[in-house]
Amino acid sequence: MATGLGQEAPESTRLDVLVAGAGYVGLATAVSLKQARPSLRIAVVDAAPAGVWQKDGRASAIAAAACRMLDQLGIWAEIAPQAQAITQMIITDSRTADPVRPIFLTFDGEVAPGEPFAHMVANRDLNGALRHQAERLGIDLIEGVAVQSFDTSTTGLTVHLADGATLSARLLVAADGVNSRLRDMAGIKTVRWEYGQSGIVCTVAHERPHNGRAEEHFLPAGPFATLPLKPDKDGTNRSSIVWVERTEDANKLVEGDDLVFEVELEQRFGLKLGEIRAMDKPRAWPLGLTLARAFVAPRLALAGDAAHGIHPIAGQGLNLGFKDVAALAEVIVEADRLGQDIGALDVLGRYQQWRRFDTMQMGVTTDVLNRLFSNDIAPLRAVRDIGLGLVERMPRLKDFFIRQASGLANGTPRLLKGEAI
Repeated sequence: MATGLGQEAPESTRLDVLVAGAGYVGLATAVSLKQARPSLRIAVVDAAPAGVWQKDGRASAIAAAACRMLDQLGIWAEIAPQAQAITQMIITDSRTADPVRPIFLTFDGEVAPGEPFAHMVANRDLNGALRHQAERLGIDLIEGVAVQSFDTSTTGLTVHLADGATLSARLLVAADGVNSRLRDMAGIKTVRWEYGQSGIVCTVAHERPHNGRAEEHFLPAGPFATLPLKPDKDGTNRSSIVWVERTEDANKLVEGDDLVFEVELEQRFGLKLGEIRAMDKPRAWPLGLTLARAFVAPRLALAGDAAHGIHPIAGQGLNLGFKDVAALAEVIVEADRLGQDIGALDVLGRYQQWRRFDTMQMGVTTDVLNRLFSNDIAPLRAVRDIGLGLVERMPRLKDFFIRQASGLANGTPRLLKGEAI
């Protein structure tokens, strides 16, 4: 069983925390805990083969609070040169064929002087920086091996890996995605339904610079978002798109003729930035709402998509995951400092109490927004456009929404404020 540090892990290893999943949530959890409590023995196990993460061509919007956390964890300096600040966000509501798309709502500016409310970061840059810090901190990374099962006791748990190895730990963190096997093993039920929509993601090259402006166009089939990226090494202007369509149509678009895709893309993207072209093969992911009925079980805590999968309409999926990381790390570190059992259900219950309501609220909000905007019903269109117009004319309300989107609302964990635990 090879580790990411080039060592051989013993058949049975005693850990304090085992994190399942080496995505941004799993790695950030391990790094947050190890940095605050170097005495904790921590490992990360991931079912994906080594190097798969480097093939992820997607990018994510990282809110200001998450950037503060990454800075506190010592990795923002590595990410920042490749990150693109979002300096403006505009929202329109129209039909695909409309020749003019009136702007109903505009968000400008910063949450603090010199601090944009969000940045766009390539997923592989984020994952790579977290891996580098994990290695510097001495966190073992076990790749290409899934968790087969686990057994809990009053003092800890025994984790059986697919290659026959056994690990023991006081706490298991499930950060293994929206279809979490560990969540199912723990018997945690979910509230779940599909939207009949899929999100098409790809990178688009364009002639003129975007100047840091992001756009979200509410169209009858779903939102079409263009998100600014840093120019690539040869200076090509780039943006990431998240294009929501009915699943049947989305599959036809990504599997069909490239020319048809580019024509449909141009109709939605427009030519305000000059000629455009897709830089990579578009892919489509089905969209749904998944909310775990509980975030914890004996010796187990869910984090990230394992706890919640929401619609991308508000761009908060990654940032919800980082809120989980910051809250869970704070709860575990404080419990360890007090000499408490970090895997005890009463300790983990503090994390659940902190995160569950906020997550449910965001899940319901994105669900309502998607149902309200992903249609062409005239009365609903009139109501939502009036609502957007009212927000545009109320600076205090706009500031409130910006702070919510930036992750700096009340009750924010310390890491998301840029403070050490």
